Amino acid sequence: MDNHRAAPRHRVLKAGSIEFNGGVIDCTIRNISDTGAAIEVASPLGIPDTFWLQISGDQTPRHCHVAWRSDKRIGVAFD
Repeated sequence: MDNHRAAPRHRVLKAGSIEFNGGVIDCTIRNISDTGAAIEVASPLGIPDTFWLQISGDQTPRHCHVAWRSDKRIGVAFD
């Protein structure tokens, strides 16, 4: 199977939060690589195109932008 990703992804199941304009939305990180992640949310409504992603266990949040959206998943690229 061809994989055109910039970096290999790793399946994970980590808690996280999407942080923007003083708001916070809980999410679950489903897979991650050096260049981005796929996150799962209860509802993608109201989530902006750029935000900070805080991953449980990481000290520093990562600034990212949305690469794609589906029903309850969002693919992000790290800036």
